[in-house]
Amino acid sequence: MSVERQWARIHRYQASGQSDAARTALEALLAKDPHDGAAHLMLASLLYARDCYRDCARHAVLGAEHVAGDITSIVRAVNALLQVGEVAAARACLGHPVIANCTSGPVLTQLAGMRQLLGEHESAMLLLDRARALGHDGADFRFVRGVQLMFNGRLDEAEHELDACLAMGTQYGRAAVTRARLRTQSAASNHVDDLRRRIAGATSGSEDRAAFEYALYKELDDLGDHSAAWGALARGAAIMAQRHPHDAAAESTRIDRLCELIDADFVSRGAAGTDAGPMPIFVIGMPRSGTTLLDRLLGTHPRVESAGELGDFARALRWAADHFTNQPVDEVILERAADLDYAALGQRYLAQTRWRAHGKPFYVDKLPVNWIQAGFIARALPQAKILHMVRPAMDVCYSNYRAYFGPGYAYSYAFDRLAAHYRDYRRTLAHWRRVMPERILDVDYAHLVGNVETVAREVLEFCGLPFASPCLGLAANRNAVATLSAVQVREPLHDRAMGAWRRYAAQLSPLRDLLGDLAH
Repeated sequence: MSVERQWARIHRYQASGQSDAARTALEALLAKDPHDGAAHLMLASLLYARDCYRDCARHAVLGAEHVAGDITSIVRAVNALLQVGEVAAARACLGHPVIANCTSGPVLTQLAGMRQLLGEHESAMLLLDRARALGHDGADFRFVRGVQLMFNGRLDEAEHELDACLAMGTQYGRAAVTRARLRTQSAASNHVDDLRRRIAGATSGSEDRAAFEYALYKELDDLGDHSAAWGALARGAAIMAQRHPHDAAAESTRIDRLCELIDADFVSRGAAGTDAGPMPIFVIGMPRSGTTLLDRLLGTHPRVESAGELGDFARALRWAADHFTNQPVDEVILERAADLDYAALGQRYLAQTRWRAHGKPFYVDKLPVNWIQAGFIARALPQAKILHMVRPAMDVCYSNYRAYFGPGYAYSYAFDRLAAHYRDYRRTLAHWRRVMPERILDVDYAHLVGNVETVAREVLEFCGLPFASPCLGLAANRNAVATLSAVQVREPLHDRAMGAWRRYAAQLSPLRDLLGDLAH
């Protein structure tokens, strides 16, 4: 049978939902021609749907190695690689010469999104500028470019792009909430009336309606109209809670199993590290606890590179367990955890991340939710340091509740979910301190803000680094920031966020009651 007829059959199988037959036909095709990149990539897609993580990753890499030299194939290959955490291969693929000659604005925008996922924000900006020069435009493009400008610290330009996005008459709540975060609104300059008009015209219960409410909350809070601000926040959170369910009981059960599984003996079985390559420093904690601030402090040290919020450890854990999941840890991973090859897991993580060090001996992985995986990190990466950012319960819970996270962090949109999640977080960290006290350093947010030099010295000593005076000048750090704190961390160090929840003490009293002793 000719190759053309084989491909026609494969496409018929796919169109009719016969995935097993399509897989068999692709494997037969590859047996004859192991260098067929398109076949590898299609097989990787089928394996993804069948929860075969390792085989999916293997075929994605082979597909990229033999990818055709056209831009569509390059984009398909990079998407497949990023899906399974083959970050190093994806980055290599993005260096393909065909990209330099691309003249499609939509494709360049898509490639910029891939660079953004890799944390390469300057490269992403250059691709977006190329797309704009080609005449590419539209609300989506203006939003994407505005966000990238914000990440790169070009705040005035970011506001201009977001204004342009919203002027196109779209229901684009994300643009409004991002714009509201760019600066402190004033009586002379704000968007309150515009936001109220947009809320009135937005589809009831929609994501855009929720985002407009969060934007209105932020601007009214800036203006000191706390009663009206809370009303907007509560309405936005209620929409998000309805749209994004969260099973607090299931999460708590997973945390129970995690703490049962990972004891001091489990952690101690990590082999003594001898690898002399760049090593990660993990910064963990609740979102909005000050992790970005600590990351910026470390990133000013001449021997440390700030790599941003990486999902690489979670993806390496999924690879080791041969299982896809959107959870940091799920029931299948917990069931297979005792039999995983943790040395291989650690090496895979390092292989996918070490390029981010850019020649420095340390790099910071600042993904807050890695607090769930800290025990696995300690076992897989015996040389890695773990810094835990600590912030008072009401401060951090309020900061989570007031943040528009989109579909992420669904626990944050309702008080009962938020309190349950915070309780699970606190007991997990207490467990980590018991089973591996020498592996984690708690860093208090208030102490960092109040005495940055003392805390900097303690943190650097824990990480095995000499003190460096640039660490005291956090606002001078001009590197890109891709978190909700992208604007705040560019300001001089201040304590305005401490106790901010007290402006809404009455409205937050049910949350405080749910937290109980933890709130004090």
